[in-house]
Amino acid sequence: MKPVAIFQHTPAGQPGAVLPILDRLSIPWELIPIMDGAPVPTDPAGYSGMVFMGGSMGVNDGLPWISEEIELIRRADQEGLPIIGHCLGAQIMANAFGSPVRRNDVMEIGWLDIEMAPMAQTQEWFGTQDKDRLVFQWHADTFDMPLGAVRLASSPHCQNQAFVFNDRHLGMQFHLEMTPELVAFLLEVNGPVLDRQLAKSAPAVNTREELLDRLDVRTRSMHELLEAAYTRWAKGLVGV
Repeated sequence: MKPVAIFQHTPAGQPGAVLPILDRLSIPWELIPIMDGAPVPTDPAGYSGMVFMGGSMGVNDGLPWISEEIELIRRADQEGLPIIGHCLGAQIMANAFGSPVRRNDVMEIGWLDIEMAPMAQTQEWFGTQDKDRLVFQWHADTFDMPLGAVRLASSPHCQNQAFVFNDRHLGMQFHLEMTPELVAFLLEVNGPVLDRQLAKSAPAVNTREELLDRLDVRTRSMHELLEAAYTRWAKGLVGV
């Protein structure tokens, strides 16, 4: 079986809990460290699927590798490879599928509720019929829904939180992949961003104490959603 390509864009944007889930599903994977200068492949034929992680940069920042990833996603879609995106990864996906990415009205940082859409596809992809779930967020941008995509989740401060496109691609604005160690590392690296938002009394931002509260329990709950999503996504892998 060909490996799944995992694109990592920053040191803090690690795949985290994705890797043990892929291992449990017996899916080989290859990490592509964009932050270390690794080139973006031009041909998706060497992979069975593609995973795009988060990052502090934006789709509209003019970075060459972002436009290269957009072209790769379009080609992968044409060839039937399933794609999954986390935060920045979901924004890059949405842009590749024809939708603009823009600044959200507010930043979302920390543990925040999302509302799951009451439909069969939500159960299919996330394995839950719960209306609300607590997930980890850290983003300033948002995306419009691609034409033909199905919205699976939303939040009071960001309407488009998760979507399915062509019944095989999943984009998620939130970070189900976070582990306790990754949350702490992200706070260490990007803490000044949080502090500036707190100084402005931003409405969708945790305090440092709230962000670090009950990490084991909260991340474990997210990983249930993550495993359900990857199990469903893996059904579309090419060459399985």
